[in-house]
Amino acid sequence: MNESALKEKKLNTWINVVAVVIPVVVALLFRVRIDGVERLGFLPPIYAAINGLTAVLLVAAVMAIKNGNKALHQKLMTACLVLSLLFLVLYVAYHMTSDSTSYGGEGIIKYVYLFILVSHILLSIVVIPLVLRTYLKGYLGQDAKHRKLAKITFPIWLYVAVTGVVVYLMISPYYT
Repeated sequence: MNESALKEKKLNTWINVVAVVIPVVVALLFRVRIDGVERLGFLPPIYAAINGLTAVLLVAAVMAIKNGNKALHQKLMTACLVLSLLFLVLYVAYHMTSDSTSYGGEGIIKYVYLFILVSHILLSIVVIPLVLRTYLKGYLGQDAKHRKLAKITFPIWLYVAVTGVVVYLMISPYYT
């Protein structure tokens, strides 16, 4: 196995670890409350805006690459990764200082909300290794493999980003 293949194998191992550790740590941290820290109730609109910005930048990145601007595409995708990490940190910080908010809507809209929420959560877990592997393929210059994987990753990541905003908008009237 050549040096490049060994490097890729090592990075894929790290991606596998991260893809398991992040959801487990987030789930565990939901049970942790930081004493003596004021509730960070101002964070939900910020991390919803981060999700919205991520969605816009994802679309802009696809447009950039379709227009042949690989450098801009790379910068936008890196920004999306950074924004997703920032979202995750703020989301966990909020939930470590605040109780979860229950959705107060009734009837069919409650089921719509629950469908969007559950699909958002499940796909946010699924998208972690997809994003990291897609990014890795691009980083390593494996353009054909990157494009093939990006066709799967992009719509899922976009869905997660957009539904993050939708979930926030639907639950925001019920924050206390």
